[in-house]
Amino acid sequence: MNKYPMTVQGARALEEELAHLTKVMRPQLSQAIGEARELGDLKENAEYHAAREQQGMVEARIRDIEGRLQNSVVIDITSIAHTGKVIFGTTVDIANVETDEAVTYQIVGDDEADIKKGKLSVSSPIARALVGKEEGDVVTVKTPSGVVEYEIVEVRHV
Repeated sequence: MNKYPMTVQGARALEEELAHLTKVMRPQLSQAIGEARELGDLKENAEYHAAREQQGMVEARIRDIEGRLQNSVVIDITSIAHTGKVIFGTTVDIANVETDEAVTYQIVGDDEADIKKGKLSVSSPIARALVGKEEGDVVTVKTPSGVVEYEIVEVRHV
């Protein structure tokens, strides 16, 4: 089975979600199902069916998180020497060569990616172009709207 890279923060977030689902949601849903059962006929009991459906979704999410954590390789960027190169976990300031528009991204695992929070998947076209490059390098990225060139302004270990 393949192993997937994950930052320490990403692993912590999944562990917190897993703890919430198993320690809070599971007991709540179990109680809701028990209460709905007491209401009588289960065939036409909307509360019972809704609680069972939600329980199924929670259990599926629990299995999903457990699988992701089991197949992850947690990479602690703070334990790696800072060389100025873009690697998994680093935070990168880049500027569009044409427009001078600057953006900041952290290169993270697929499960952690959230472009609105500046977290860019390591398998995205921009991240693939950046990884292995250094501050001052210009990278070319093929996007749906055409080819875009970015200059790597700064690489940080955060």
